[in-house]
Amino acid sequence: MKFRFRRQGNDPHREKIKQDLFAFNKTVEHGFPNQPSALAYDPKLQLMAFGTKSGAIKIYGAPGVEMTGLHKDTAAVTQIHFLYGQGRILSLLDDNTIHLWEIVQRENRSHLVEVHSFSLPGRPGIESTSATRVTVMLLKLSCDLLALGTEGGGVHFLELPTLTLLNKSLFQDEIMQSVPEEYKCGKSLGPVESLQEHPQDSDKILIGYSRGLVVLWDLNSRHVDNLFLGKQQLESLVWERSGNSFVSSHSDGGYMVWAVSSSNPCTRDPISSTVPYGPFPCKAVNKILWRTTESGSPLVLFSGGMPRASYGDRHCLTILQDSSHVTLDFTSRVIDFFTIHCTDKDKEFDDPSALVVLLEEELVVIDLQMAGWPTVPAPYLAPLHSSAITCSCHISNVPPKLWERVISAGQQQCPLQNYENWPICGGKNLTLDPKQKELLLTGHEDGTVRFWDASGVSLKPLYKLSTANIFQTDCDHNDSLTQAGEEEWPPFRKVGCFDPYSDDPRLAIQKISVCKYSGKLVVAGTAGQVIVLVLSDEKSDHMIDVATVDLLQDREGFTWKGHDRLPPRSGSVVFAPGFQPVVLVQCMPPAAVTAVTLHAEWNLIAFGTSHGFGLFDYHRRSPVCTLHPNDSLAMEGPLSRVKSLKKSLRQSFRRIRKSRVSGKKRAVVNSPTSKVQEHDAEVAPVQRRIEPRSADDSLSGVVRCLCFADTFLRDGTHHGPTMWAGTNSGSVYAYALDVPSQEKFSEQSVEALLGKEIQLMHRAPVVSIAVLDGRGNPLPEPYEVSRDLAKAPDMQGSHSVLIASEEQFKVFTLPKVSAKTKFKLTAHEGCRVRKVALSNFTSVSSEDYSENALVCLTNLGDIHVFSVPALRPQTRYDCIRKEDISGIASCVFTKTGQGLYLISPSEYERFSLSARVITEPLLPVIASQFVTPEVAPNIVHEVFTMGMLHFFPCAKRLNASFCYPLFLHLSSSFLLLLFFFFL
Repeated sequence: MKFRFRRQGNDPHREKIKQDLFAFNKTVEHGFPNQPSALAYDPKLQLMAFGTKSGAIKIYGAPGVEMTGLHKDTAAVTQIHFLYGQGRILSLLDDNTIHLWEIVQRENRSHLVEVHSFSLPGRPGIESTSATRVTVMLLKLSCDLLALGTEGGGVHFLELPTLTLLNKSLFQDEIMQSVPEEYKCGKSLGPVESLQEHPQDSDKILIGYSRGLVVLWDLNSRHVDNLFLGKQQLESLVWERSGNSFVSSHSDGGYMVWAVSSSNPCTRDPISSTVPYGPFPCKAVNKILWRTTESGSPLVLFSGGMPRASYGDRHCLTILQDSSHVTLDFTSRVIDFFTIHCTDKDKEFDDPSALVVLLEEELVVIDLQMAGWPTVPAPYLAPLHSSAITCSCHISNVPPKLWERVISAGQQQCPLQNYENWPICGGKNLTLDPKQKELLLTGHEDGTVRFWDASGVSLKPLYKLSTANIFQTDCDHNDSLTQAGEEEWPPFRKVGCFDPYSDDPRLAIQKISVCKYSGKLVVAGTAGQVIVLVLSDEKSDHMIDVATVDLLQDREGFTWKGHDRLPPRSGSVVFAPGFQPVVLVQCMPPAAVTAVTLHAEWNLIAFGTSHGFGLFDYHRRSPVCTLHPNDSLAMEGPLSRVKSLKKSLRQSFRRIRKSRVSGKKRAVVNSPTSKVQEHDAEVAPVQRRIEPRSADDSLSGVVRCLCFADTFLRDGTHHGPTMWAGTNSGSVYAYALDVPSQEKFSEQSVEALLGKEIQLMHRAPVVSIAVLDGRGNPLPEPYEVSRDLAKAPDMQGSHSVLIASEEQFKVFTLPKVSAKTKFKLTAHEGCRVRKVALSNFTSVSSEDYSENALVCLTNLGDIHVFSVPALRPQTRYDCIRKEDISGIASCVFTKTGQGLYLISPSEYERFSLSARVITEPLLPVIASQFVTPEVAPNIVHEVFTMGMLHFFPCAKRLNASFCYPLFLHLSSSFLLLLFFFFL
């Protein structure tokens, strides 16, 4: 009847509250862009840009300065170029279209917006479509002209910023007239491979053709100044700073230095020709840079050129200067690279300070000024997927003490991890320092757990924990092989942290649980290993206690056919400061751990696999087995692997009884081991009826969730420690725990007694269990109350337990376990709950008002928010594409109404459901850097530029050096008029 007499219409007051609490925004993308395909750098604005194969453009500056633009078509970005100092960028797509983007101001934020696009037309009857395909773009430093080299060997010119095609195209016919007869040989010159502007004379450009010919072309007189008759297939060109020479790299693995002389218009031989890794056949040198230094010899940097037979599969970049020679050896393909150097024309030398290399899977920055050319740690763009991510865990409101200790442990791991030396520092991040610190923990395939600073826009790496050294694995022999290989030629140096190979798949981390107040951590893996770790500030050398928990209790008729357990390392092991293991619990059989939870105040951990669940006292190093052979009730539950006649008969009678009395509830027997069978009541008209599932599902025993709670289970007057476990078959087991006091931990052991078993009728997998206090609030975390960090829970009113299955949410009263409220999720057929969390939402209007809510993500990618404990629907948002199965599986919610999910193997998308708590870039001053560098730091100019861009959109096309005096002139004229008016 409650559905029929529900009040119609919306309550305006409640709608206003909901608007102040909830709002959906996708805010920022953390991590390394998936499949990067192009790189650009603006030395004036000190901004870097990536293009990707999915058509995205991402701009990065100082930490926190990030912007993203997305082309309408999903064609790959093949080239990008900054318009020097203007906040504009040009992109060339794989579909042969050119696009102009601008950084514009909207609502005090900088956005990347496409303003023009262009497609090069073919010449009917003369050039085919492939002939007009753009191979290379040259953007002149004056930013008023764009030169396009094509596959047909033509060079076309566009006026900027309008992208208007000019009638001054250059074709091979015109060039061939100046080429000597013996060089022609009846062949075409091939596609244009490189275009380079003369560093001292902007009217001249260097044109390199695939066949090897290089031409110095005068744009004004349309005349060939110099010809360089190369005989090797050309790959790239680069000018020497003075313009007296240039360097060409070739497909045979070599490079040549050519002299540019006005007295010799036709040069047949270079000054020098070098094949660094010859004499045997080598791969092509794809790109070369030549940088002059005040200290002496030039710095030569090139990618490729490896000996084809020995190292043809290596991804390398070589740095040469005098006798110094390093071959940077990467684990993924080199996309592009640039140096950060002096660009002032008045200076004599380049003096490069850093090398930035974009790889397919990571970004590497090399310090070129320090001896040995070390790597510079990146404050963002870290490759989250250096080993594949297998799970994640978010910690909100991290205590300052834990934060400092984690950072200290990370700094001792990497002493040179100083982000202040980061060379790309354009823009200004105006985001205020977050009030609360947040940690994101990611578990990986190689057995590592990585700690990330998730407080702001940039996801910074803080500390890496490895669990591989606890076990004896095959990867122990790799180090000696690597050291031996470093002495050979070429002088390889392994650089970067992306490692696509896992030494042992059993090491993969499946579940993580943290107590942020005690510094205890539990990680569980694929081979049934559960490791308890404690944060220590000192180095340690100790043995690890190993305990084995047999979840099947040596039952007959079962044979494990999976992988073996990981053998623990014998003897003592040295551990660096940070999280150090104290005990290893090995589940038998060694199946993957599917759930784990920690209660540091009770010194207990609970863990589950597809074969059952266990309870372990890590203080006494003793297991508290929850599935004891004498416990017949537990043995006969869905976790049992033994099919007994008694069980089959009971299930048969139960099915008959269900069919006769469907819609009615059995009386609850309030005994210490009562079994509650939950049935469906009348279904509301707007909710979908749920069909029961088979009890004989082979995955029915998988433990999906575990939780500890101090609540009422035995009776309504005495509360105490409890443990709850939910399974794949809709069963919930509740155990009353007898936990000794702190003083008697070492003397008495923990005891567990099965108190309740709830069987959901439809047998949908249980996704989450949470106990609510008398006010309907979630119970505080361990140590929160004892350390005065949270209000004590209400122990006067009756508690309740919120059980979320894949198909419905239900609140049961405690200790009677009678159904109080429920909601069957309404959606299209096939909708299933995938992720659930309890979050706190604070109002935008008042910081004092907040509500707890249940947040859930379904397999359709939509997010639903419900009030707690009433389970009333509040709002719904489309978040993830339903086809993105990995994204849905990877989603993790925060306790403040935010969430993260993987949009690619290397990127997290961050979103917010809260109207108040939003983590996003605030960059309103990048526009001020469209002006000259000496003006940019002046806050008056920054405010002025922002105002001009806000009120006069046309101003974004004007240089502020012109606009600012104009503004002052208009202002003074206006004030003068006002003065005369009042006179």
